[in-house]
Amino acid sequence: QVQLVESGGGLVQPGGSLRLSCAASGSIASFYAMAWYRQVPGKQRELVAIINSRGNTNYADSVKGRFTISRDNVKNTMYLQMNSLKPEDTAVYLCNANSPGATFWGQGTQVTVSS
Repeated sequence: QVQLVESGGGLVQPGGSLRLSCAASGSIASFYAMAWYRQVPGKQRELVAIINSRGNTNYADSVKGRFTISRDNVKNTMYLQMNSLKPEDTAVYLCNANSPGATFWGQGTQVTVSS
């Protein structure tokens, strides 16, 4: 059972940046896809960005050009670099990892964008 732990969230002003990390307790090399989701109370969980084992990425339209997802298979960590943050980016950000037959989730890290 792999555990995922997010970190890097916090309070930032509009236009600022944050870098989220998702550290896995084991190897992430077997995960064919890893992703960041975000959750706002009362709203559906939203896929923010996804990266596959080859490093191919895809983003929600709302974050394209501002967010960058990456993964380091040596450090067993996935990242989300978030730039030009907006108040509407405020949410709990969750790490997700997928291997054949299993899906794993982290507990989430709060990101608040406010002046």
